[in-house]
Amino acid sequence: MARFPRPSTPRLLYTLFNSPRRATHRESPYASPAAALLTGNFHLRQFSAGNLARAKDEKEPWWKDSMERLRNIGISAHIDSGKTTLTERVLFYTGKIHEIHEVRGRDGVGAKMDSMDLEREKGITIQSAATYCTWNDYKINIIDTPGHVDFTIEVERALRVLDGAILVLCSVGGVQSQSITVDRQMRRYEVPRIAFINKLDRMGADPFKVLNQARSKLRHHSAAMQVPIGLEEDFKGLVDLVQSKAYYFRGSSGENVVIEDVPADMEALVADKRRELIEAVSEVDDKLAEAFINEEPISSTDLEEAVRRATIARKFVPVFMGSAFKNKGVQPLLNGVLSYLPCPMEVSNYALDQTKDEEKVTLTGTPDGPLVALAFKLEEGRFGQLTYLRIYEGVIRKGDFIVNINTGKKLKVPRLVRMHSNEMEDIQEAHAGQIVAVFGVDCASGDTFTDGSVKYTMTSMNVPEPVMSLAVQPVSKDSGGQFSKALNRFQREDPTFRVGLDPESGQTIISGMGELHLDIYVERIRREYKVDATVGKPRVNFRETVTQRAEFDYLHKKQTGGQGQYGRVCGYVEPLPPGSSSKFEFENHIVGQAIPSNFIPAIEKGFKEAANSGSLIGHPVENIRIVLTDGAAHAVDSSELAFKLASIYAFRKCYTAARPVILEPVMLVELKVPTEFQGTVAGDINKRKGVIVGNDQEGDDSVITAHVPLNNMFGYSTSLRSMTQGKGEFTMEYKEHLAVSNDVQMQLVNTYKGTKEAE
Repeated sequence: MARFPRPSTPRLLYTLFNSPRRATHRESPYASPAAALLTGNFHLRQFSAGNLARAKDEKEPWWKDSMERLRNIGISAHIDSGKTTLTERVLFYTGKIHEIHEVRGRDGVGAKMDSMDLEREKGITIQSAATYCTWNDYKINIIDTPGHVDFTIEVERALRVLDGAILVLCSVGGVQSQSITVDRQMRRYEVPRIAFINKLDRMGADPFKVLNQARSKLRHHSAAMQVPIGLEEDFKGLVDLVQSKAYYFRGSSGENVVIEDVPADMEALVADKRRELIEAVSEVDDKLAEAFINEEPISSTDLEEAVRRATIARKFVPVFMGSAFKNKGVQPLLNGVLSYLPCPMEVSNYALDQTKDEEKVTLTGTPDGPLVALAFKLEEGRFGQLTYLRIYEGVIRKGDFIVNINTGKKLKVPRLVRMHSNEMEDIQEAHAGQIVAVFGVDCASGDTFTDGSVKYTMTSMNVPEPVMSLAVQPVSKDSGGQFSKALNRFQREDPTFRVGLDPESGQTIISGMGELHLDIYVERIRREYKVDATVGKPRVNFRETVTQRAEFDYLHKKQTGGQGQYGRVCGYVEPLPPGSSSKFEFENHIVGQAIPSNFIPAIEKGFKEAANSGSLIGHPVENIRIVLTDGAAHAVDSSELAFKLASIYAFRKCYTAARPVILEPVMLVELKVPTEFQGTVAGDINKRKGVIVGNDQEGDDSVITAHVPLNNMFGYSTSLRSMTQGKGEFTMEYKEHLAVSNDVQMQLVNTYKGTKEAE
């Protein structure tokens, strides 16, 4: 763990050009000291020719020191484990805020990172908030991440932007359901992490019980880095096992850290726990294992380096302790972030090369390469759209031209800022590894910016299809402008949120990833834009398709005096083979000039239009190939309109002969429930026409994987809670569209006919 106080090795930028002892690295491309200027208050010395020559000899890039002193971390936890309180203390000790406000404090100010009213009320993070601070000459960017599956895109991008994370656990509640979900996400995105056991001042606090739970439930290979001095109301301080020193936190807000020797009555326990730590780390680190087996004395530096190697390789999770509310243990945790979590150069990030069919390209993560930056979050600010960027490679400067790869537009950077929750600070330039925000850049969330020399995107262009739709409309006609403004903004911010118009009813349809997802947006329209909206019944996005080949031969002839309409189309429709990439294919097999070639696009347009609404339940028709084999045209009466109408009527006529079926979205549902409720939950899935495809045991929990039709999953979260006494949790993601059974098809068709007749 980092030492208190940290030795002040003045590794500021100018020492790169003065110190003959710097390690040799690759050649710096920047000959002039001006190029070495970074954001920050660095005082450069006068450069003589000798100094510059020496700098070239040392071959150390100008940015190396700045990159090594940078950390991008996220703080995640179960609800009420104290992550916002911890962030508040981190900001206070690093000097970013000058007084502490509690989350539900009596002064009514509220914590710094909760900037949205809806987040404060619901107790969930909806948008990731970003801030930065400085600790021991290191810069730390902190991002608060949402943990709910409906905000998958937000979670994915937030975790994509992070290099490391702190997992906060409650010393009384232990490992709870949301802790498991958050840990699962960190594992999925390969984020190195350290754990912090909070609330040691509470009744019933038992950090070592929580440590064992983390080992069994989260499958963490972990060990304590500290031992508490007293617990509950006797909690006085911590003993650091790496340095073998005791820390006490004095002063009104615990800002004075006093270092003393280990209390005599704790020496045996500390020696035992230190040996346990060394054993745990040597299991995953060969260098330390060698020293441990040979029974060599292990210094604090050796141990610290071994823990860092193992943590960055994601083989070990160091466990810190404290009480954020009582201002104890936060400074050692900050030192742990510096000592054990990776800097941007130690994490391998990849981009997808759009010129080579999304082939993965590993980025160097240094400011030397071409600019690659990801817009991971958008916000409507007072001065227009604010776009948060994580820079993965290269340098971005105010006034530079950058290219949005997703849209191909070239833009100028008018203003560059660093964010602190909802406050900002102007900067002139930023380099790889930093998180900044730009104003006045029109883009969507998840867009990638480069300097134009490469065509990389940071996230795949494939956004998951929305699985649920709601009809919404403003209560009063006057608020239509604000309503459409809100929908446009949310669509830009979140690619999984779509807005469309129902051609039959004329209603606005919003589509998203689940019930909570759409509820939150309806609520945000009401709060942020003061527009009350009425919400229709949730609607599932069904599709239709054909199952066999059917011929068509249709003549459209209309004579009304003057030029008439004449067009004849012949051919067949058939289903596309399974696994084909496109959902609609049109082929022209006409030999000769039975139909002049200038009418063929109109025929294709007519078939596409007809396929937008199938005759069973009015939903789009997919996986269909239409082949045109013959036809006839009239020298005078044939027109584009005539052939378009002929193809629409031809499609409708042959559609029923092609044995159409309805396809419904089937979800991949993963449930995690205590074993005693396994039977009840499995029975309920069968009742919902689900197919159980997997059942595993994970500690005391059963993990059930099933494929369930979305139409049968409405309100499932409530029924799962009641079946499992609130202990069960589930995640649901779209898998595929599959044909419905005959009885369901009959039911859907009859309902559709009923509503049509009612209209």
